[in-house]
Amino acid sequence: MILVEKKRIQHIPVLHIAKQNQFSDRMPLIVFLHGFTSTMERNMHYAYLYAEKGFRVIMPEAKYHGSRSEGLSEIELGFHFWEIVMSSIEELSVIKAELVEEGLVDHTRIGVAGTSMGGITTLGAMAKYEWITAGVSLMGNPSYEQFALWQLNEMEKRNVKINISKEEISDLLNQLKQYDLSQQPEKLNNRPLLFWHGRMDPVVPYEAAYHFYEQNRKNYEGTVGMFKFITDEHAGHNVSNAGVEASAEWFAKHI
Repeated sequence: MILVEKKRIQHIPVLHIAKQNQFSDRMPLIVFLHGFTSTMERNMHYAYLYAEKGFRVIMPEAKYHGSRSEGLSEIELGFHFWEIVMSSIEELSVIKAELVEEGLVDHTRIGVAGTSMGGITTLGAMAKYEWITAGVSLMGNPSYEQFALWQLNEMEKRNVKINISKEEISDLLNQLKQYDLSQQPEKLNNRPLLFWHGRMDPVVPYEAAYHFYEQNRKNYEGTVGMFKFITDEHAGHNVSNAGVEASAEWFAKHI
């Protein structure tokens, strides 16, 4: 039986999922990060698969989402996108520290995964934290600066009024550099990383993630199956069942 507990880790609302007979054991951990405008509850199919494979799963609620909502419209929320991403990266260390201190997690076996905004967050977290054992980016983008500029350009195309000064944009881009994996790929240090992306994705363009993969494959020479990119030729911004299952298999193999 799989148990689901709704709780808080300090200020962070989370879903805590694991097999009933292992719920109090020291286990490997997967933290799964949801996408933009989604909620932690809407990704339970990932948690179930991971828990079935013997992982403790934590699904945090991102800032301004779900139970942390402040009633922002989708456009208003969009202006907080990178604040949310950076906040989620910082909160990962809070989650990890508390669970390790409680004796519930093996600190040498921790995976991070996410869809869309959660995949973007996963890649930034791998740039920041050496303790992440393996990652899965589903529809993510490692090129933070490039993607932020693309988002601004898309807003202008849609005639969205952008009340951000050039100085504020410059400050944001400077903040993002520390998490931008495309500018510091050596931070991966040959850790297992899986990308899944639909070629037709209109929300987080496929090309940036695949370009990063192609540019850095050589860094994984001599390792077998540690750096992988799965392309779904027909998918848009939605992970297929095969992609969900591939993420679970990835962690089972590498953690």
